[in-house]
Amino acid sequence: MSADSPAWEQRSTARVVSPVRPRKLAKVPFVELADGRLQGVVSSGSDIERVYVSSVAAGTHTYDCSTNNNRPCGGLYGAPCKHLRLLVDEAVTQYGLDRVAGYLRADVGDDGDLIGALGGGVERTPVAMVFSRFLRHLAYLELPGATAPLPELHWFPAGAVR
Repeated sequence: MSADSPAWEQRSTARVVSPVRPRKLAKVPFVELADGRLQGVVSSGSDIERVYVSSVAAGTHTYDCSTNNNRPCGGLYGAPCKHLRLLVDEAVTQYGLDRVAGYLRADVGDDGDLIGALGGGVERTPVAMVFSRFLRHLAYLELPGATAPLPELHWFPAGAVR
């Protein structure tokens, strides 16, 4: 075992990836690289009860942004809206530019402008699955801290709670 990493990381079958930099969760409480997309939930700037589910598809770079009740974002006018820009920025903070660009299969120039490297257009995607996963993650915040494994997260090592 390496002296640089804890024993539970050595025994883990799932690689634990630390965030590149800590991020604030107020504007973008949920971001993930999953299902062939960068996807997440972005808070509305005008209505505390509204969130937007935004996504960018890997490879094609098509994107979508809708409210949690499937209404299209009013800012999608042939270019990514502010919610998509916030999502991409937070994904880069969470995972790093190289990992996000690699996942999306985007060629980012020397300027590091990932959103500018995305050439796709609007393609509507179902938001229910992403929003449901976000709500499920919120439910974990209500659980008391423990080191025993949760059945839904059985693939995490028991000592991974921080």
